[in-house]
Amino acid sequence: MGVIIKQTIKGTIYTYFGVLIGFITSGFLFPLFFKSEEIGLINILVTYSAIFAQFATLGIHSVTTRLFTYFRNEKNGHNGFLFIAIFTSLIGFLISLTVFYVLKPILLETGSKDSALFTEYFYYSIPLIFFTLFFGTFDNYYKVLYNSVIGTILKELIQRLLILISILIFFFGLIDFQLFVILYIISSSLPTVFILLSLIYNKHFYLKPSFSFIKKDLALSMVSVGFFGIITGFSSLAILRIDSIMIASMIGLSATGVYTTVYFFSTLILLPSRQLQKISSTVLADAWKENNLENIKDVYYKSCINQFIIAALFFIGLWGNIDNIFRILPSEFIIGKYVLFYLALANVIDMVTGVNGTVISNSPYYRFHTYIMIVLIFLIIITNYIFIPILGITGAALASALSTLIFNIARYLFLYFKFKMQPFNYKFILVILISIISYFSVYFIPLFDNLIIDIFIRSSIMTIIFSLLTIKSKVSDEINEKVISFSKTLKF
Repeated sequence: MGVIIKQTIKGTIYTYFGVLIGFITSGFLFPLFFKSEEIGLINILVTYSAIFAQFATLGIHSVTTRLFTYFRNEKNGHNGFLFIAIFTSLIGFLISLTVFYVLKPILLETGSKDSALFTEYFYYSIPLIFFTLFFGTFDNYYKVLYNSVIGTILKELIQRLLILISILIFFFGLIDFQLFVILYIISSSLPTVFILLSLIYNKHFYLKPSFSFIKKDLALSMVSVGFFGIITGFSSLAILRIDSIMIASMIGLSATGVYTTVYFFSTLILLPSRQLQKISSTVLADAWKENNLENIKDVYYKSCINQFIIAALFFIGLWGNIDNIFRILPSEFIIGKYVLFYLALANVIDMVTGVNGTVISNSPYYRFHTYIMIVLIFLIIITNYIFIPILGITGAALASALSTLIFNIARYLFLYFKFKMQPFNYKFILVILISIISYFSVYFIPLFDNLIIDIFIRSSIMTIIFSLLTIKSKVSDEINEKVISFSKTLKF
């Protein structure tokens, strides 16, 4: 657990620096300088490139996470695993590109209700597909080498800095929107170049193949894990992107722009889990290899309670400042108020269930996780078709929350009945009570005219009360240990 905590803390620090920049770009500058349909276009391009890049992996990311532990041998260049990963990704890219061209008429027809802008920039997705694919390949490789931080720095921090610079160049009138889109793509692609150079510089870039190492049983496992990895990876991405695609298709790019902007605020809740998921997947893969169920249970439980504490604090922080958020955004974004509520709620549900999906996907029963993810896709599509016509973009967010709840209940029940893993206890109820008390501590405070002062006062009061009650009630051993350690450092 020590490696997980260390990597999670370091990665989360960089992530939140990136979030600050992301807030400036996605939460402030994008809505201020660009039309909502232009914001929608950028997000649709990113969405399609992410989906096709995920398909192009051909499951190699899952193979890396689950089976690299059998290849691990630095003296032998990890038995040529990186060569396999790169070669597979190249083949996958060619296949994905072919499918992309074949599906072009369908994508243009269903990509957006007002598709003229999307049609004009359709092919800009291709370089994004390539660089998104290979960033994931190299980042996953770094992750199984117990370095999940470098990818976080490049993707969460450096990329957002580059995008911020691109926006400022556009703002000062040095480029038009078309050149901005090109700069946006370059900014999104450069982290792939940087992570490749980092692998070479740190002498982890082993390209010599070692086919003799791969025996029949290992080869069959790689094919099986890779096949289900394609489905799981595609399903995972589809789950994140279906709502944006359906909103664009059923309502239009303008509504998509509002939805994706508000979506950014809700993702603040999930940020700590990104780093935890990355490093814990490697630790859990090793634990499953050794059949160390106690370690797996320990990681599962601690991830649930600690993620819930963080998610609860950010949830009340967002909802306690909901009026301030929409004072920042242009008036047309006010329709996204309850979009933020339901998306934030969905993310809290994801956080409170910890690394349940990572536990299952690294277990001998990884196929089950694929099956329930497929079910979830259909569930999201059905609920979106039900709620979007009734509630618009709020309906899409409600559909996401309901689907996330059902999905996580299924994962929880599987781990409970299969392995008797049950992470929930009275401490979770305490966190809920602490959250309610902290939220209502500012509920009746009138809104200050000064936006910054209002945000500062509300956030400070909620954070102080939440933190003091959390520490006093001892709901998390890890948090209390960190507080004690920090106190000793200050005394020193």
